[in-house]
Amino acid sequence: LSGNAEKLPLQAWHINMESLMNILEVAKMVEEVKKVFWPSSIAVFGPSTPRINTPQLTIMEPSTVYGVSKLAGERWCEYYNRKYKLDIRSIRYPGLISYKTEAGGGTTDYAVEIYYEAVKKKKYECFLRKNTALPLLFMPDAIKATIDLMEADHSKLSVYSSYNLGGLSISPEQINTEIKKHIPDFKISYKPDFRQDIADSWPQSIDDSVSRKDWGCHYDFDLSRITDIMIEEISKKLNLKILER
Repeated sequence: LSGNAEKLPLQAWHINMESLMNILEVAKMVEEVKKVFWPSSIAVFGPSTPRINTPQLTIMEPSTVYGVSKLAGERWCEYYNRKYKLDIRSIRYPGLISYKTEAGGGTTDYAVEIYYEAVKKKKYECFLRKNTALPLLFMPDAIKATIDLMEADHSKLSVYSSYNLGGLSISPEQINTEIKKHIPDFKISYKPDFRQDIADSWPQSIDDSVSRKDWGCHYDFDLSRITDIMIEEISKKLNLKILER
């Protein structure tokens, strides 16, 4: 992911690119492969990209190795789609929030860590500034969007690189406010590190109107409902008392 990739850039490039190329080559050779899905990311955008309501087609000059590899992957997907008539579909995921999978080294992973630390310790030191808004999405919505795209009629699709997925534009301070409704004595502090620069190069909000038009993309979870579920499920997972409002 983005944070870890900056520490190991060549390894990140190898993992993200060679695996994709292997899959594309297999899909080209094996007739039984009818569809390919490949995950892209909002990391394909960069400092020169419009940060508010980032459009589907826009300037893409990523400043991280993770973003560079994802942008290269998008271009390969579109190339194989057009040249070899392969049905390859992709989504540019925003940050994903899940209680099942803990943080794995991404820039948006604070949005998972903050809930775990709130339940375990009632305090959290955030590596981003308090008002750093980034697109985030609850995992069930991300899974549903992926399935909806893969089941969509190919004739209705107009994007052969990767579709924008918007989610919610959320800052650490907004999550803090929701957590305090459950855990009033929760304390958050802010100590931005190198991931702040990455976050500052990414969009604050995403225009996913093309996804909505082509395959009916929509979301069921807002921040309040996400917080309710995260705190309840993490409490169960850690075998701690479920905290009440």
